[in-house]
Amino acid sequence: MNKQIIATQQAPGAIGPYSQGIAIGNLVFTSGQLPIDMRTGELETADIALATRHALENVRAVVQAAGLDLAQVVKTTVFLTDLADFAAMNQTYADFFAQEPPARSCVQVAALPKGARIEIEAVAAK
Repeated sequence: MNKQIIATQQAPGAIGPYSQGIAIGNLVFTSGQLPIDMRTGELETADIALATRHALENVRAVVQAAGLDLAQVVKTTVFLTDLADFAAMNQTYADFFAQEPPARSCVQVAALPKGARIEIEAVAAK
């Protein structure tokens, strides 16, 4: 199988030696997306609901760059620095996956790049 690098200007660029996404076979894997507002380039750290929105908009941009949409996401992983943010994250997350939501894991981590409070990665299927 040939892997294809997915890259888009509509999501934050990689800050290390990795790709925004990889397509291989019928699957698309996104790298973890931080809550960077692509209109301003700023990282959202104050409001977890808004941070969740930005992270998922960035996930959507990578998935769309692969020719898919959020309806084709089959699995996400949400990384939070504080599980007390779970309820607010979950409310915003539901706006993006109202119909047939994907499988999901959500874990608390000690820290995320750039001091982010949330990071979200996804797997989509063609």
